[in-house]
Parts: sequence; C-alpha cells; structure tokens
Amino acid sequence: MDVHLRELRYFVAVAEHLHFGRAAEELFVSQPALSKQIRALEQRLRVELFDRDRRTVRLTAAGTALLPHAREVLGAWQRAEQELARAAATASSTLVVGMSTGLGRGLLPAVRARFGVAAPEAELRVRQVRWDDPTGGLTATDDQRTDAAFVWLPLPEPERFRWLSVATEPRRLLLPATHPLAGREVIDFADLLDEPFLALPESSGALRDYWLARELRGGRPPVIGAEIASTDETVEALAAGLGVCLIAAGNAALFRDDAIAVRDVQGVSPSELVLAWRADDRRELLRLFVAATRSSRPAA
Repeated sequence: MDVHLRELRYFVAVAEHLHFGRAAEELFVSQPALSKQIRALEQRLRVELFDRDRRTVRLTAAGTALLPHAREVLGAWQRAEQELARAAATASSTLVVGMSTGLGRGLLPAVRARFGVAAPEAELRVRQVRWDDPTGGLTATDDQRTDAAFVWLPLPEPERFRWLSVATEPRRLLLPATHPLAGREVIDFADLLDEPFLALPESSGALRDYWLARELRGGRPPVIGAEIASTDETVEALAAGLGVCLIAAGNAALFRDDAIAVRDVQGVSPSELVLAWRADDRRELLRLFVAATRSSRPAA
C-alpha cells in the first residue's frame, strides 16, 4: 500500500478539525476534492477512517489508530525537508578548491583573506588531489569533485574550462645528488634525452607529455624510469636513482633533501600555473574566488 504524503496530510487535517469544510479551507482545496482524496485513501487502506453523516464527523477505530502514525510520518518528512534546505544552503555557500601540491608562493593565505572579506559567510575547503587527475578534481564525479583548482597547463579538453593565469615560472630539473650531471649549475635539455625520466601517471594525458618535454625530443620517445603520483613518491624515486624530472621553479622548495639536486635547465619553455574552473559554472561565489585570486597573484 503506497500512501502519498498529500493523502496523509489531508487525513490529519480532517481528523483534527472533524469537519470537512474547515479542513478544506486550511488546505486551500475544495471540499469535494478533499472528500475524494479521503475516499481514495480509505480504498487504498481498505478501511473506513471516518464515520460521517450530514451533521458530524468522527474517527473510526482505524482512523484513531492511524492518526499518531500519520502525524509522525508528516513530522519526519518536515524535518527531512528542513535538513535538505540546510544542506542546500551549506552547499551553496561552500567552495571546494583542489590542488595537487602545496601551493606555496604565499598565494593561498592571501586568497583566503581576500575571499573572506568578499564572502564572509562562505566556507572555503582546500582538497589535495592526486597527480593522476590533471584537472585537480574538476571532472571528478564523486566526493573528490572540486569547484575550482590550481593546476598546471595544459588542461585536457580545454574547451570545457576557463582559467586565470596565476604564475609563469621556469622549469627546473630534479636529479639524484650523485648523478654525473649534478655537478653542473645549468644543464642543457639536449643532454637529458637519453636519461630515464620520472613520469606522471598515464591518466594525466597531455600534462604527462608536458613534464616529459616531449615537444623537445624530436619524436624520440622518452625513457620512463618510474611513474610518480605525489611529492613523496617523487622524493623516493629520485633518492633511489630511478630517473630525473622537470618541475616548476616555485615547487623546488618541496624537494629539500640531501639526496636530491635542483638545477637550472636550458632549452625548455616556462610552466604556467592557473586557477581553473568549469566553463558552465557561473556562480557568484566562484566569481568572488576568482577575483580574490586575481588580486593575490604574485608580482611578475
């Protein structure tokens, strides 16, 4: 027996007033429509809920038994609606921002401060995203989904996104401190073509190719020494001598380790860090966050 909330609401109104006319007025329906709904409910339940004649309306034993449960169901649904409304309000005032490494550059504290002034009631949540997602969670379909993300170009399917350039930085080279090339202050990329490289997971697509500098290899495939999906994995792979890798200059501070050398590299283009978001997301809260980021960008 599938009973609708509307039918229970109509039943409770009649039970409380014991008068179809007054109950109809409270419900803003006509009396014939109310009577029809009560009859339909009685047929569905296969019981009579009211004894009624031309003058009086009384609850039957079945109606008396149903009344507290009907009130309980309606009360539970009202509480559920209130919880849903609160959840929706919280969601509309929460912005989830993804990043794949510590942002550094003094950027996040400045953005937080400006965003807090522009949207004091909003909650900003920062989520760490693994390197196998080059969109920083923007395309995730589960609880890892983000509203905006600090990511490195290139983005896959760039037409799906909009972005704000945050920083343009040289690419630098990480290599084991014991590597023969570590004795140089500046290394030419041409001298690295036969070196094993640490690579992002294949799922990172064009971003993997970018940090392998495929565009500079003249069609020669890179030698992959290991795959890396986090800063810790990169440190371990470098310390183990599994390969070398390119990084953005601003991330060099993440790799302060005696087993790792950081060197300038010639012949590679600079990297670009951006704040990205979905092109169809036009929420005011997102606009305010973009504006806060724009005002907080490091000086060129």
